[in-house]
Amino acid sequence: MKRNSRVGYTLPIVLAVLVHVGALVLTMLNLSFSSSEKTSSSVVHARLVQLETATDRAQQSRESAPSASSAPEPTESSSQENSSVQEKEEQSSDQARQAEQDARARAEQAQALAQQQQQEAQQREKAEAERRAAQAEREKAAQQASAKAQAEQKAAAEAKRKAEQEAKEKAAAEAKRKAEQEAKKKAAAEAKRKAEQEAKEKAAAEAKRKAEQEAKKKAAAEAKRKAEQEAKKKAAAEARRKAEQEAKKKAAAEAKRKAEQKRMAQAAAEASGDLGSEISSEQQSIANARQAKEAANGFMNLVRHYVEQNWAQPPGTSPGIQATIRIRLLPTGELVDARVIDSSGNASFDRSALQAVQKAAPFTELSKLPVAQQRQFREFNLRFNPEDVH
Repeated sequence: MKRNSRVGYTLPIVLAVLVHVGALVLTMLNLSFSSSEKTSSSVVHARLVQLETATDRAQQSRESAPSASSAPEPTESSSQENSSVQEKEEQSSDQARQAEQDARARAEQAQALAQQQQQEAQQREKAEAERRAAQAEREKAAQQASAKAQAEQKAAAEAKRKAEQEAKEKAAAEAKRKAEQEAKKKAAAEAKRKAEQEAKEKAAAEAKRKAEQEAKKKAAAEAKRKAEQEAKKKAAAEARRKAEQEAKKKAAAEAKRKAEQKRMAQAAAEASGDLGSEISSEQQSIANARQAKEAANGFMNLVRHYVEQNWAQPPGTSPGIQATIRIRLLPTGELVDARVIDSSGNASFDRSALQAVQKAAPFTELSKLPVAQQRQFREFNLRFNPEDVH
């Protein structure tokens, strides 16, 4: 009976404790791994059922105790034994009550903890739901942003493609424009080069033609000048020959005249004595003076003739101008100096007059004149005008 009573009180307590501990462990495990509200509610419900079962068992133990005391009083030994049993039962009852209270307290704590854990689980679920909602919102926003970014990227790529296409077209158009412009420039440059080449060739041909024409003119002028110079030389030589011939004739005539005069003078002297001799001397002096004058006039005529033959007047010479040249000669007729002492105002005209004197020299006829007349013509002037030289 003692063994049965002990078993009756101890076993429910142990079972209750084990049940509560198992329920607590299961609850904690379920709360740790559960994600739904339904699982948490079923765990709490199972724990409450087990709690009621332990209470009923304790109540049944208490109810069985009075039934034992209502039995017929035993003997003294039985009474002592009953008393001891009763004390033990009371002690067991107290322990059971204490255990029940402890179990109830633990159950309440477990229930509170379960409620707290349930609330925390709910809060976690709520937070998880909010997190998931936020995550979903973020994912949605991310998807929208991604879609927007993709759209923008696509639009940017399209814009870039269009820009690149436009840039290519623009570059191609620019390249074409530059190529056309370069072609135009090249064509213009080629045309200009050809025109310049043609102009150069034409100018060269014209210059060549002019040079040939000028050369022909110069050659003709040179030929003419040489011909004129030759003609002048011939004329001068002819004039000199004629002058010399004339001088010879005059000298012969003069010699003849002098001889005749001398003969006549001698005859007259013989006839008339001293008077006739004086008359003859005077006549001789007159004849000598006439001869000297004629020789001087002949020399000046030769000089003018030679100079005129060598004078090439510059074209476009104005009429009415004149220049005076001072000439200095040696007794042999060679030119010592020729200079302008009275300018015409036209440098070309003055220079042509000087060149004419220089070309006409030397004047060798001077050496054939008497010494007195040579002194007269060692220095003299010539006046040049477009009409003549005098």
